[in-house]
Amino acid sequence: MKNLYISVAFLSLGFLGFSQGEGSGKVKKATANYENYSYDNAIERFEDAQDGSIEAKRNLATSYFKIGNTEKAEELFSTLVTTEGVTAEDVYTYASILQENKKYAKADEMMSKFNTMSPADSRGKLYKSAQGSALKLMQDKGQFSVKHLDINSKQEDFSPVYYQDKVLFASSREGVKSITRRWNRNHLPFLDVYQADKADNNDLSNATSFQRKLNKKYHEGPVCFNTEESKMILTRNNYKGKSSDGTVKLMMWIIEKEEDGKWGEAVAFPLNSAEYSVGHPSLSEDGKWMYFASDMPGGLGGVDIYKIEVKENNTFGKAINLGDKINTEGNELFPSIHKDGMLFFSSNGLVGLGGLDVFVAELKKDASIGKVMNLQTPINTNKDDFSFILDKNSKGGYLASNREGGKGDDDIYSFGLIKPFTWGKLIKGTATDKKGAILAGALVNLYDASGAIIQTATTTENGGYEFSVDADKEFSLDGNKKDYFEGENKASTKTEEDVIIADLMLEKDPGLSLYALITNKKTKAPLESVRVTLLDNLTGISEVFTTPTTGDLRKALAGKKLNDRGSWNITLEKEGFFTKTVTYGTTLDRPGQYDVHADLDLGLDPEVKDLAEMIQINPIKFDFNKYNIRADAQIELNKIVDIMNKYPNMVIELGSHTDCRGSAAYNEKLSDRRAKSSAKYIAGKITNPKNIYGKGYGENTPLNSCGGNCKACSDEEHDANRRTEFLIISTGSDVKVKNTSTNSFDKEE
Repeated sequence: MKNLYISVAFLSLGFLGFSQGEGSGKVKKATANYENYSYDNAIERFEDAQDGSIEAKRNLATSYFKIGNTEKAEELFSTLVTTEGVTAEDVYTYASILQENKKYAKADEMMSKFNTMSPADSRGKLYKSAQGSALKLMQDKGQFSVKHLDINSKQEDFSPVYYQDKVLFASSREGVKSITRRWNRNHLPFLDVYQADKADNNDLSNATSFQRKLNKKYHEGPVCFNTEESKMILTRNNYKGKSSDGTVKLMMWIIEKEEDGKWGEAVAFPLNSAEYSVGHPSLSEDGKWMYFASDMPGGLGGVDIYKIEVKENNTFGKAINLGDKINTEGNELFPSIHKDGMLFFSSNGLVGLGGLDVFVAELKKDASIGKVMNLQTPINTNKDDFSFILDKNSKGGYLASNREGGKGDDDIYSFGLIKPFTWGKLIKGTATDKKGAILAGALVNLYDASGAIIQTATTTENGGYEFSVDADKEFSLDGNKKDYFEGENKASTKTEEDVIIADLMLEKDPGLSLYALITNKKTKAPLESVRVTLLDNLTGISEVFTTPTTGDLRKALAGKKLNDRGSWNITLEKEGFFTKTVTYGTTLDRPGQYDVHADLDLGLDPEVKDLAEMIQINPIKFDFNKYNIRADAQIELNKIVDIMNKYPNMVIELGSHTDCRGSAAYNEKLSDRRAKSSAKYIAGKITNPKNIYGKGYGENTPLNSCGGNCKACSDEEHDANRRTEFLIISTGSDVKVKNTSTNSFDKEE
């Protein structure tokens, strides 16, 4: 049978009597039964005396709900919610009944309708944002093992609490008092406080009355104790009178243990009132705070959970409502404070599986409320689950429930806590390589949004890692392991999910490297002390190396991965040699070493004053009286092109000379045209065209003068004087070529 003690939020003692202003006859009697919690009598009379009013229909449907006949209640409410005059609360009750009947899709539909009808109500808002949540809450996370206990009676047994080596609880079982009184709400005996022996496996046995003088004729229980077990706070009915609505409310009483070990007289809690209830106390480990439930004015609605400071001599501070992270317009009951900063409680207003669900709230060091979690299956069911307590070692505990399979109305269950509670969100993942192999022993760093490391972890044998973090934040991760490239990922806790998966993939370092052998171009021997500047064109990072006696360079390509593109400018400098810059580009499509000198010429040419010392240039021929470039001359000039492209900063002077035949003026003009024509040809094919220029010298600089008589010169002597010279004016580096040629002239001329 549905636990009537919980369903209206508090056990209140109703007094029979007819309410004023109701009609006459059977409906009036039925309404009186309903208002005095005699729901079975109300059902009998309402079934026989319906007057067609929506109030009578509502009371009949609600009466079935109160006695636990949710199937009949669903049938009646399904019609009621389509009737004119239906209220938002009618729709909410119907949705609650559907939950208890495990019709979650229909319940979500009704919760949406309720939210539309009452948009300010937090219950509707919560359910609207959590459509389909039942599927998640029914998942068993393997955190608890739950066991039904043989000590349960066929009546109500709930609110277990630890005391010495025993467990105390509230029960309506019979056979304790000489006169058994029953209350009209469920026709069960009134509640008393019992004690039971606790076994190591949390089984309970040998239930007996606890302190007979505490158990009076009406409701007693629940009860709680301070850590020293020298103070008891008891919930019981108000024995001094009823409220203005004709009900007896709950009050709390403080009882101190006297020197002889017996419990003294009860002292009333200062907030006791005939107009509202206070109860379900729980004391913090240091005894400075008491948590309790109350429907006192000023709450969020229904029954709320409060805390109050406990001062000396049983005086108290001001009651503090725990706020809307815990309290709703529904009922929040049975708070239980744990020494590890956890508050357990039950609610039918927060998103759950039906009836009361057990929740846990994180109590932060600054006294604020952190995350609030539904404990899910198997702690929670579609029925009422409540009065959850956890032992001081966080290994297990007890709760009460009227779930299917029990022995009575409300039964006590023991549970084992298999996995500890984690707050906020959990970021977890697995580190693997590119092929999916598990990487154990990798260091994983977790960064906050500012880039600061806030946590680190080392992957387990299964490659796993996890971090407990706050909700509604952004994070990033990286993983590091020897011989692997760093892996990165991001994680956001701005989600409804409690566990965020953020795996890391670390790519195996393929051992990529560059190898370069620098040699003397002329002798082919390795060159020592070559300054090598390696500029990564993709990153802009430049590094400088000096070759050893072996003339080689090895550079590990840290951060480069297979199939990356690589591009480097390589500048080679050595005193006495021309500076050279080459570009090496390749796709790194295989692991291992890349030999740059196999693809590029890394030989350095010794510095010279005449290109003839570097390359073999055959005579450049011109047709008689012509200065156009012939095909055979192009072959020779292209050799100069190759050199100047190899050394783009080299500056060359091209000088053309004639023999002495013809007039001096004509020969100077002809040679100048030939020189400039040759220079123009080269300039059009090199990187820096301004670095080549030509000038004609005519017959002014002969290699021989034939004794001063031009006619005396042989053909061979004329051929020797008719020539083109290529003189190196500058190498483009700090080292200048010493030029002693009398044919050289300043570039400014």
